[in-house]
Amino acid sequence: MAKVYLGLGSNIGDKKAYLLEAIKKLESHKDIFSLSSSSFYETDPVGYKEQDSFLNLVVVIETGLLPYELLSYINEIETQLHRKRTIRWGPRTIDIDILLYENFASDDEKLTIPHPRMKERAFVMIPLWEINNDILIDGSHIQDIVKKLDSEGIRRVT
Repeated sequence: MAKVYLGLGSNIGDKKAYLLEAIKKLESHKDIFSLSSSSFYETDPVGYKEQDSFLNLVVVIETGLLPYELLSYINEIETQLHRKRTIRWGPRTIDIDILLYENFASDDEKLTIPHPRMKERAFVMIPLWEINNDILIDGSHIQDIVKKLDSEGIRRVT
């Protein structure tokens, strides 16, 4: 079993319902076991600004799926939850990213792990830090990464 960190986000419709449904679908797979999740965070959009705010969280799972098998299953979930890929960084019902996958690293056009932009994004790093404040990413301690980020556009939701 591999420990995997997933970043989830939504900014269309009932955002929280989409996120909870995505988690439910992840947990329904016989080879995926949910360990924990961060709080929900409301965040300003990044990149394409002409859209609603996002609701984001990070989930930790253990899985027997290999990285590309997990990616395939995640893509199925996104399709089932009506994800449309029209505008880069644009509105979406659901977005699920593999942030970290145990000791696996990849850098190809289909899958890059660790996620290539995660260290630049407070909406990823703050929830990740909440659930594992001792993790190293590319040799950097998460606390040092979080300190350098602008967290102005991210708000914890209760």
